[in-house]
Amino acid sequence: MEIYVVKPGDTVDSIAAYTGVDVQKIIYDNQLIFPYELAVGQALLIGNDMRNATRAIAVGGYAYPFISEWVLRQTLPYLSELSVFSYGFTAEGELLAPFFGDDQWMIQAALEFGTQPILTLTPFGNDGNFNNRLINSVVNNTAYSTRLIRNLLELMGEKGYQGVDIDFEFILPQDRDAFTLFVRRVAEEMRYHGYHTSVALAPKTSSDQQGLLYEGKDYRALGEAADHVLLMTYEWGYTYGPPMAVAPINQVRRVVEYALTQIPAEKIDLGVPNYGYDWPLPFERGITQATTINNVQAVRIAVEYGSEIRFDEVAESPYFTYESEGVEHEVWFEDVRSLLSKFELVKEYGLRGCTYWTIMQWFRANWLLLRNLFYVRK
Repeated sequence: MEIYVVKPGDTVDSIAAYTGVDVQKIIYDNQLIFPYELAVGQALLIGNDMRNATRAIAVGGYAYPFISEWVLRQTLPYLSELSVFSYGFTAEGELLAPFFGDDQWMIQAALEFGTQPILTLTPFGNDGNFNNRLINSVVNNTAYSTRLIRNLLELMGEKGYQGVDIDFEFILPQDRDAFTLFVRRVAEEMRYHGYHTSVALAPKTSSDQQGLLYEGKDYRALGEAADHVLLMTYEWGYTYGPPMAVAPINQVRRVVEYALTQIPAEKIDLGVPNYGYDWPLPFERGITQATTINNVQAVRIAVEYGSEIRFDEVAESPYFTYESEGVEHEVWFEDVRSLLSKFELVKEYGLRGCTYWTIMQWFRANWLLLRNLFYVRK
């Protein structure tokens, strides 16, 4: 397969004639909508994808229980792991029911496709928000952590989960070592019962990096404790921050290169964003709030407003601007070019695989590109 960048005057018919690929395949693979207008600078995936092939890397994806059943079933054939988001817990180690709906149907669907369903554990209290006081309570009290682990094992056995993903954020610096010990205890118990354990890591670039997201995570120790880790290499551009790439490759590379000094490559999954943001301008910190959009939607906005999609060569990410109702907007998102740069990083460093936040929106070209790069013909 190849990536074709739309030039002025291009149409789907002219691209099909130039590349020798069927028009309908280009339309289908790239989720084009009638009348199939294109944006200058739009990246199209062109060619034949790998079929009758087996996956050569681990591929995970997070999803909420309110995901469209159609989207989930379209995506599951590409996944080795489905992380269901999420279960919380009380300060005393009691599990809380999933915050976002019933998860049993997702578990059954995953098993039907040969994908491992993974229970995502988050320090969510009754308000559904991250709460580091819950972390502090459980990781520093043996009775509470024992209760939480026991409850996890019981529920996983009942529901059919095959692993647990520990996604604790905003850990207090003084709880760093206690959190590591907790992860080690969870992983040991899970292995004994035939399950595996992963832990999500904020995107650090050094061991002494400051900030509440980073100081509570000891990369080396957590890498030793867990079976594998996820580098959350996204959210440089985020809802309340200034317009920029969600996962600029230059920053992602820095995180990977640091992680490799602490954790073996075969234990590392690269986080991949499956979304973009639309910022109204001018940006005012504390006031401006970006809207989350999916990657197909981003291109449709560019087409609607006649915007040229540009590509930042440093971040290796697409972006464009447009004006609506007198307000200027700036959009950053992912396309097959930006995703290719991330996949090539997985290849370059021999990482275990990649995990998507999230798979809630269907982006067909992403999965076709992934299969072309990381599948081996049977």
